[in-house]
Amino acid sequence: MNVERIVIFRALQLGDMLCAVPALRALRRAYPQAHIALIGLPWAASFVERYAHLVDELIVFPGAIGFPEQQETDAHLPRFHQAMRARRFDLAIQLHGSGGVANDIVEGIGARLNAGFLKPDEAMRRGVFMPWPDDLPESARYTALMQRLGIDANDLDLEIPLTDADNRECDALIEACALDSERLVLVHPGAQLPSRRWPVERFADVARALSRRGWQVAVTGSAGEAPLTARVAQGAGIDLAGRTSLGSLAALVAKARLIVCNDTGLSHVAAAMRTPSVVVASGSDTRRWAPLDHARHRVLADWPSCRPCAFRECPYGHECAMNISVQSVIDTAFAQLESTVREETLLHAHD
Repeated sequence: MNVERIVIFRALQLGDMLCAVPALRALRRAYPQAHIALIGLPWAASFVERYAHLVDELIVFPGAIGFPEQQETDAHLPRFHQAMRARRFDLAIQLHGSGGVANDIVEGIGARLNAGFLKPDEAMRRGVFMPWPDDLPESARYTALMQRLGIDANDLDLEIPLTDADNRECDALIEACALDSERLVLVHPGAQLPSRRWPVERFADVARALSRRGWQVAVTGSAGEAPLTARVAQGAGIDLAGRTSLGSLAALVAKARLIVCNDTGLSHVAAAMRTPSVVVASGSDTRRWAPLDHARHRVLADWPSCRPCAFRECPYGHECAMNISVQSVIDTAFAQLESTVREETLLHAHD
């Protein structure tokens, strides 16, 4: 079919959007002249601006019951669907998740062809649908749907394009804070859900151990995470909470020697910028969310019977987090740093 207007439904946060980039890249290669719109959260205006080579437009999703990222109400759906049907999209792709109500949202758009995923007990829908591939890593799930659509989608690399403004902002931060990229380690104690956070006191212990060994620690986070970053940075590092945009943070990650973080958006930033990391994964399904390069990115996780976790706050004593010791994170961090130094020494010897 002739495809000129494509709409994608994925109303999620940064880390989730980064994992969809390989699928978006494959879709753009297949339809270089098509107008591709993203139905997403309001924050995704900056995502669409950064990935303008992949996506042409943001359509803000008004929210619906079953989508906790926004106010859960269906009050705005009739007007939303009316506006979408007037656009006469050729192809609507459900990249939001496993199916169910997300497929209902996409069907209401009224495109000529729908595509997406089906839950195990969900009836077949009209269009190009496939069972939710529960055994695949996150980014591979969405490229699998592209392949079902007949699109070549074998490249799973993440990417964050950097602009000149990103690099200038990063350089200004480096100068203002006297950061030394040769020995810079970024520690990121935050995560959107409390159940996904390793205890902040343990991050502080790791930061102190790194600092004592001569590494320069900078603690990153949003302005809202300042109470966390301040506790980690106290006596052990430089607090950068609220001082970075996505672009300058990605540029800083690219310059750092190591990232130590929870299983959150920053782990995907580290993967995109090819910077070694140590990821403490609490609650999440590491088979789904862990970076694909297991050598460059070391994931530490414990698997009690309640994992993967569906709770915002753990009701069971946070066993999955408490069972990851400070010493194991410190040892893994130093092993990653030593490996990086060793690789650079060999590279320089060959030069």
